[in-house]
Amino acid sequence: MANRRSGRGLDPAWLASMLGGAEIFGLGELDRIASVDRIAVCGGDGTIAPVAERASSLGVPLAVIPGGTANDFARAHGIPLDPREAVALAASGETLRSLELARLSTGRPFVNVASAGLSSVAARRAAPLKSRFGPLAYGIGASRAALSGRPLDVTVRVDELMVFSGRAWQVIVASSGAFGGGSGIGAADATDGQVDVVVVPAGSRVALVRRAWGLRTQTIERQRAVPHFAGREVRVALPSGTELNVDGEFVDGGLDRVSASPAAFALVVPGSGA
Repeated sequence: MANRRSGRGLDPAWLASMLGGAEIFGLGELDRIASVDRIAVCGGDGTIAPVAERASSLGVPLAVIPGGTANDFARAHGIPLDPREAVALAASGETLRSLELARLSTGRPFVNVASAGLSSVAARRAAPLKSRFGPLAYGIGASRAALSGRPLDVTVRVDELMVFSGRAWQVIVASSGAFGGGSGIGAADATDGQVDVVVVPAGSRVALVRRAWGLRTQTIERQRAVPHFAGREVRVALPSGTELNVDGEFVDGGLDRVSASPAAFALVVPGSGA
């Protein structure tokens, strides 16, 4: 399965030849995929979840060939970023890692994070810069978002328990926890069947520098006054019309109920054991 519009734009014909003549499908043709030994997806982070869902329904492994700008999912799971190495792994890799599949209330699946607040603003600022700066565009976008974004009124419940109510710069609901060209939630574990939620509480823009460093070093959940929880179900109430950033794509709504299906699909990974 190849997304021709993703960052690298890898040639589908080249992919097919490297994969021994495998049939290539577009993202809108997932229902046509049947009777296969495994599914390989080439694209950005936003392409992976629906293909993982299809692999899950067929009971076959999923292989990922990074073809986006940031490729956060691949980085999080040690998948080679070099196209030839990734294709070789997709074709013959035998080590599998069992992963959860997170889902919004709308039914949309995701594998990294779904977030609201500055992350969505940052992604909007970064979008036109990707072709020029690659993954660095996310850092530039985040800097611009910090100057122009505004806190949101947020209420968060985890497994029916109220854990936060107030103003927040950002709320992040995570599966793998990877996003933004190398940022992330270090405590998130895509193998535990739970979703993590981190709230970046409102405060001064100067203090955002420390929060940004925490996200970049994947230690944000360890910072004092930054709420972090994990559970089977996370419910986030946001102002009407708040835009979400879900695996790098813009979505309207769905954080009002987020859950994860444990051991939903098997990912082909390097090495021995997972």
